[in-house]
Amino acid sequence: MNEQEPFCPNESRRSFLKKSTVITAVALTPAAAINAANNHWDEHIAAAIENVSLSVEINGTRHTMDIDPRTSLLDLLRENLHLTGTKKGCDYGQCGACTVHVNGERVLSCLTLAATTDGSKVTTIEGLANGDELHPMQAAFIKHDGFQCGYCTPGQIMSAVACIREGHASSRDQIREYMSGNICRCGAYPNIVDAIEEVQKGGQKV
Repeated sequence: MNEQEPFCPNESRRSFLKKSTVITAVALTPAAAINAANNHWDEHIAAAIENVSLSVEINGTRHTMDIDPRTSLLDLLRENLHLTGTKKGCDYGQCGACTVHVNGERVLSCLTLAATTDGSKVTTIEGLANGDELHPMQAAFIKHDGFQCGYCTPGQIMSAVACIREGHASSRDQIREYMSGNICRCGAYPNIVDAIEEVQKGGQKV
């Protein structure tokens, strides 16, 4: 039986590269196969959990649909229903731009799974006004110039309404405390407080 000859230093460069290529391909095959199997498994998992049934009332209109269970309430509103008044700011629940009401309570829609709102009543900034008649808080924000760029304004207004409903608007300090989760990068905070204070003192139904 002939023994395998050792690698010869005089072996051509082309031959050496061919052998190296084959060795590399063989070495990588198991990892590639594993990755392909994992991707195939991910597809099976995604298919198994692709849709869940959702029935939710949004701004007085009942919506029934099948959704991906991973869909956030924010993405449902913006991407599925095209209610773009609710803004996507940080997407981490730290800026308040995505604030909406679920069964009368304010929630951060970017951190709320849409599936958890099944059977609930959701109100967004689009649902506050009564036709062409602005909600008192919307009118107060305009009167007191409670916004500049306007990006955070929908979330600010939704939180402001909830702030009064929750009984957390008895003083300017309390208003500031309970509105602290809503960030205004333009710095219109004093005007926002003025608007909330006026609506609260006016005793208008919010």
